[in-house]
Amino acid sequence: MVNFSATTINQEEAVSTDEVAGDQLRTIVERIEAVEEEIRELTEARKEIYLEAKGNGFDVKVLREVIRVRKQDQREREEQETLLDVYLTAIKGGQSAAKAA
Repeated sequence: MVNFSATTINQEEAVSTDEVAGDQLRTIVERIEAVEEEIRELTEARKEIYLEAKGNGFDVKVLREVIRVRKQDQREREEQETLLDVYLTAIKGGQSAAKAA
């Protein structure tokens, strides 16, 4: 004999679980969508700031580089500047040796 009452309860529990999971999933999706909208708005605001800077005569490419450098750790920045100096010095040394030959 089949126990129909147990089957009915399990189906009801499954529906209840599906509703809860669906509600959770809907909430998560809505939060992600809200964050994505905020990101779009912030990206647009950043573009407007760069346009303002350009309108005031600032070089946007240099401004972006300043922002990139300011994000770096001081030690990392110093190491990168040192390497840049070494590389440029090496290139200059190579050029003067090539000119002498």
